[in-house]
Amino acid sequence: MPLALAWIGRFSARHRLVVVLAWLVALFALTGVLVSGASSDESASASIPDTRASQAMAVMNEQFPSDQPERSPGSLQLVLQTADGASATDPGVRSQIDDVLGAAAAVADVASVSDPFESSNPFVSVDKTTVVSTLTFAEMDEDQQHAAYDAVVAVVESAPGTLEAEVGGQLFEPATSVGGIGEIAGILVAFVVLFLTFGSLLAAGANMLVALSGVAVGTVGVLAYGTISPIEPTTITLGTMLGLAVGIDYSLFILTRFRAELRAGHTIESAVARAVGTAGTAVVFAGLTVIIALAGLSVVGISFITDMGMGGAFGVLVAVLMSLTLLPVLMRSLGLRALPRKERHIGAGVPAVGSHADGEKRGSGAFFAAWVGFLVRRPVISIVAGIGVLLVVAIPMLGMKTAQNVPGGLDPSSTQRRAYDLIVEEFGGIQSPLMVIAEGESAATNTAAVQSQLAELAGVQSVDPGVISADGTTALFRLVPTGGPIDESTENLVDEIRDRADIAPGVHLEVTGETAIGIDMDAALHQALIKYVVVIVLLSFVLLTIMFRSLVVPLIATLGYLLSVGAAFGGSVAVFQWGWLDAIIPAPQGDPMLSVLPIILVGVLFGLAMDYQVFLVSRIQEMHSRGLSPKDAVVSGFKTSGPVLVAAAAIMVFVFAGFATSTMAVAASIAFGLVVGVVADAFIVRMILMPAMLALLGKSAWWLPRWLDKIIPDLDVEGRALDDHSDAKSENNSERESVLIP
Repeated sequence: MPLALAWIGRFSARHRLVVVLAWLVALFALTGVLVSGASSDESASASIPDTRASQAMAVMNEQFPSDQPERSPGSLQLVLQTADGASATDPGVRSQIDDVLGAAAAVADVASVSDPFESSNPFVSVDKTTVVSTLTFAEMDEDQQHAAYDAVVAVVESAPGTLEAEVGGQLFEPATSVGGIGEIAGILVAFVVLFLTFGSLLAAGANMLVALSGVAVGTVGVLAYGTISPIEPTTITLGTMLGLAVGIDYSLFILTRFRAELRAGHTIESAVARAVGTAGTAVVFAGLTVIIALAGLSVVGISFITDMGMGGAFGVLVAVLMSLTLLPVLMRSLGLRALPRKERHIGAGVPAVGSHADGEKRGSGAFFAAWVGFLVRRPVISIVAGIGVLLVVAIPMLGMKTAQNVPGGLDPSSTQRRAYDLIVEEFGGIQSPLMVIAEGESAATNTAAVQSQLAELAGVQSVDPGVISADGTTALFRLVPTGGPIDESTENLVDEIRDRADIAPGVHLEVTGETAIGIDMDAALHQALIKYVVVIVLLSFVLLTIMFRSLVVPLIATLGYLLSVGAAFGGSVAVFQWGWLDAIIPAPQGDPMLSVLPIILVGVLFGLAMDYQVFLVSRIQEMHSRGLSPKDAVVSGFKTSGPVLVAAAAIMVFVFAGFATSTMAVAASIAFGLVVGVVADAFIVRMILMPAMLALLGKSAWWLPRWLDKIIPDLDVEGRALDDHSDAKSENNSERESVLIP
């Protein structure tokens, strides 16, 4: 692989115009697809066809097609509750309520306002303190929807102080922001880190240019796919976020190696080839690992999660290709200007004075030398302290609760959410009823018995009489639970009904509806998470065994990855479920974690953890293969790759932190989880636990059975083939010279 990648790097450096034109053609082609395609108004499907609730929904749609509710052009709910516990039927209170409803009826485009006191269909709580009125609207465009909603909110805000008034429902999808001030600030800080790392504005600019170019191509590609199949906004955000982060890091690793090769005395073109051949091999391996992990999200079997994984994988793929092709173009163009100004006097083919064979300058990295020196001298203390910190951060994970979606809106402080919660408190789960289907030959004759037995179950508020299908084999019951869709009591009720599936002779029960489907999806995602973690752990072990030709190193790396995931989960729970950073994070907090978040964090963090593992340990392995003792190899490899790894991790943290400021709850929670995960994995697992464990284990860390050593491929991350090829080329040149010189 190093020879092939070196050829790609040399070709790109020699044919710069061709490479640039090829990427421009790719960008214009994807843009053409995007412009010519018709964007779909549909949303990405989140259904799981094989769940019991989804199967029951198909039966209900088939047997009761006429009973499906017709969607109105738009509706809102006015929830009015007396502030002092007075009865809503008192004349004075009733008059205030009528005034509020009258003001709502006067809003433009309101077609009707229901009377909560209507005797035939009242919507008054048992204690008479709360009433609900439904506002139905005429057909409206988007601007009219916003104006109507604002007008209704204004009516509610002007309600008398003796009434607590809230607006439930929504007329339009809330806007989500991507690419705001936080994201831009993260990119700017990342550029500053690059400048401090390289000491060259040109090198930092080249690194950022490659990353941003990859983001442009990747984002346009994902958007172009969205014209063919509907995708969620989070898919675009995840692809952009990952493409930017890994694009910066991959270019950073290759560009750092290029500068080292220049300092070692190689010509510019040779330095480009060697950098792509050595660091590029690690980039390809790390990139493929991330791509496989993200593509593996398809095992969950949910289309929008698969789209998110594929979108992220495409962004990473473009970042890898950019670093292998476009970056060599810029490195060849920069030449010695990639070095700090004080080092540009180095002549081609002349090693820099005071440089080591690996290209690092003497006297640099004193801090990292002291760091790794402590780890090597006190490995046990370092290991215990590192693991202890990670376990403490992971503790909140024990209280993690998940939900497929949060009813009433994601913002607990919004009027929409308060209205929803008030209705649940006073009327039970009437907004999200369970639909119970009774199937069987005797279903029609046992409706009364089934209704009676359902009403006796714990957690049931009411059960409507069964509706019989046309063929008489199916009855449909509308059951209102006492709790909301994500309450534990509702989940227990669904399980109880399914446990009593044969509730009457010849009758079989199934539960469906949005609430039951959400419960089933949450359970399915829990099962998928377990399966995905097992797949990821096995994949990690196999890939790292091939990479490092060791069984112990992959074991340590995988266990460290699991600790990082635990820390990411714990931090996410503390912030987004417990609300610890409510004053800093603008996205809504205080809700259960979305069910998709753990799966996405597991996949993305796996790829990033493997990145750090490869870039750090591959250099330690290179030093060990050169004959250094295990401890000396750890020290030498750490001093060389440690500064670059810290810069790479810091860049990712700043980029993800920028996206964590998004108001989009899913994007913010993913980004924040990645911030915690990257800090845990890069700065504790890879920079503390891994070197300490390698120093503690010594030669046994690189143990591999002979039979296994013979069958696994040799990736040659150290670039031995490049050295051999260079030596052979030099010998051939010497032979030619000896023939020509008499």
